Amino acid sequence: MFGSTLAHPPQSGEGDGERDPWRACGLRLQSVVWLDMPAERWTAVDHYLADLLVGPDATLDAALSANAAAGLPPIDVSPTQGRLLQLLARLKGARSILEIGTLGGYSTIWLARALPDDGRLISLELDSAYAEVARANIARAGFSELVEQRVGPALESLQQLSAEGLRPFDLIFIDADKSTTPEYFEWALKLGRPGTLIIADNVVRRGELIDQESRDPSVRGMRTFVERLAEEPRVFATVIQTVGSKGYDGFAIALVTN
Repeated sequence: MFGSTLAHPPQSGEGDGERDPWRACGLRLQSVVWLDMPAERWTAVDHYLADLLVGPDATLDAALSANAAAGLPPIDVSPTQGRLLQLLARLKGARSILEIGTLGGYSTIWLARALPDDGRLISLELDSAYAEVARANIARAGFSELVEQRVGPALESLQQLSAEGLRPFDLIFIDADKSTTPEYFEWALKLGRPGTLIIADNVVRRGELIDQESRDPSVRGMRTFVERLAEEPRVFATVIQTVGSKGYDGFAIALVTN
């Protein structure tokens, strides 16, 4: 678990800790003690922020209810994360968005809300049953004309998009099977352009990202993705850790630069 440190380091120049302020506290950076913080607190803070900054939203609530009724896994982004996606798309001035992984269309709706009336959003989903639930949710939200769904293996759909010669996407959101994220990232580079924003969800994997011995395909996929992100000269990127109602995870943001 993680939370707040037991002590703040003194400022540099205070006595013996001038060169190593943690040493003056009798601490080492490698052995800073963290206070346990229960997941219930993260969730409570998430709900507090969502109530204040997002507020009631009958359309999104209906989408989540429909997803649950259809038995879809409850792995949608949280309301505050959905608002972040919408905010990033608006900051980018996105007119075209590619989403890899529709699930029930909850994040699709958030992204579609950032688009102008003549924008376009293509969302890829492997499971046809999930896609049907998403189609109804997207229609209820009023985005049937704006959102195009494609059903089937994402790598095949991405290859087809490339073959169609569509203009590059302004924003690409990767939130599908984690073991294949490195390949999705490579396709995102092909389908983007300088200025395209690439966002990938569920990168940190409850901290398991740093376990180089992990045999979990999702962890291994994300480790490979982050390593490629670091090595790729065409992007300017970072990874942010997150906590909240969805637990401990994180996301990557990469700007295509050339």
